[in-house]
Amino acid sequence: MSQIKPYWQNYIDGTWVDGGAGRIDVINPGTGEKLTEHALADAGDVDRAVMAARRVHLSGVLSDLRPVERGRMVQAMGHYLMQHIDEIAEVLTLEQGKPLWESRIEIEGAARYFEYYGNQAETVEGRSIPLGKDYFDFTTYEPFGVSAQIIPWNYPVEMTARSLSAALATGNTIVIKTPELTPLTNAWFAHAAEAVGLPKGAVNVLCGLGHEAGAALSAHPHVNQIVFTGSVGTGVAIATAAAKNVVPCVLELGGKSAAIVHDDADLEAFENDVRWGIFFNAGQVCSAMSRVIVHKSRHDELVERITGVAKSLSVGPGIERTEFGANMGAMVSEAQRDRAAGMVSDAIATGATAAAGGHKMNIPGAFLEPTILTNVTPDMAIAQEEAFAPVLSVLSFDSDEQAIEIANGTEYGLVGGVFTQDINRATQAARQIRAGQVFVNEWYAGGVETPFGGYGKSGYGREKGREALWNYVQTKNVAIRLK
Repeated sequence: MSQIKPYWQNYIDGTWVDGGAGRIDVINPGTGEKLTEHALADAGDVDRAVMAARRVHLSGVLSDLRPVERGRMVQAMGHYLMQHIDEIAEVLTLEQGKPLWESRIEIEGAARYFEYYGNQAETVEGRSIPLGKDYFDFTTYEPFGVSAQIIPWNYPVEMTARSLSAALATGNTIVIKTPELTPLTNAWFAHAAEAVGLPKGAVNVLCGLGHEAGAALSAHPHVNQIVFTGSVGTGVAIATAAAKNVVPCVLELGGKSAAIVHDDADLEAFENDVRWGIFFNAGQVCSAMSRVIVHKSRHDELVERITGVAKSLSVGPGIERTEFGANMGAMVSEAQRDRAAGMVSDAIATGATAAAGGHKMNIPGAFLEPTILTNVTPDMAIAQEEAFAPVLSVLSFDSDEQAIEIANGTEYGLVGGVFTQDINRATQAARQIRAGQVFVNEWYAGGVETPFGGYGKSGYGREKGREALWNYVQTKNVAIRLK
């Protein structure tokens, strides 16, 4: 634990400061023991951070730069993360619970966002609009100003990088509210901002409780744009507060995503999709494959195969799992683990069967067995509600139409998948699945370059890809009457 100091501060206007709400304990989910303490921000701290970001924005020091210069600074932040990957990965694993090798993948993914949006900075261009010989008309894109970014605990490094890099590339200033369960690793974004020469106040990082710091940030009159990833309930509260100030939001609110597995699917290859789709990060992924809808003719074979995947995983403290492989770490907290275990118990009580796992593990820390549930029906809570855990529900279908109906039968619509050798069937399914992204024959196909976001209660707005840039700019039109 060489990187874990006993107390961590917030970063406001270029200075490391205590929190007006005192301190909060950070727990190591791999052991259940206290890891350290972090400063806890109150509404006053939020106000200071927002006003610092506003001051920098109004000065024009970022927005007036040639975009390529901003882009180079953004790229340099990614380089900084990679230069410190060993120390960041250790802290990330200790605060979040994931295996050490998964933490390294997350940091590499975060650096990739800075690379991508650093490159995109100089591609945000306006256009001229012909209005005849008497006018010269053109559009420009300007940053919104202060971007409030409320970060989830499941990927605190990568999700921060996703929004921070795009916001900086387009000339905005930022206030980050870190998740109280995993606040430590966001400190490196402050260090990176300093290292690349961003002005004080351009990037502010603070930890605070949602009902106090989060509420103050989303309702602040000088916040100009909000990005939030998290639960539907919190997203609704943030959007409501933002609406009172007529502030645009990007909301990514999770899902109950389904993979449709047809009778001609390659089930051997699908084992790998299950490994990544539901057991990576202990299933705590908004776009996790939490439902499999399989043709009845392949049901038993599929269950046998994926049960084998679940039972093959070595589960224990992430800090001990340094090598890429068939292993899984803790969930983020015992409360999250207990909630998921309760959902599994309720599912079994209503007719589901645990083909693998289904129980809390009898070791210290927030561990849940990798779980496969069969005999699940579409009306069960486990098939409708997000467990955010290593829990996969298996349902079956007779016809293509029934499969689509089941896949679309929740309030969510983040991602979906279809597994088949028939390109026509795959294309039809991709059109019919009600989700913002559809994977064909590989769960998590795509990358930083591909847009991501949901339908329904999975939220609105798009992150990743070029589409995300438009979240952070507003269009201005200039019409000039010529003599």
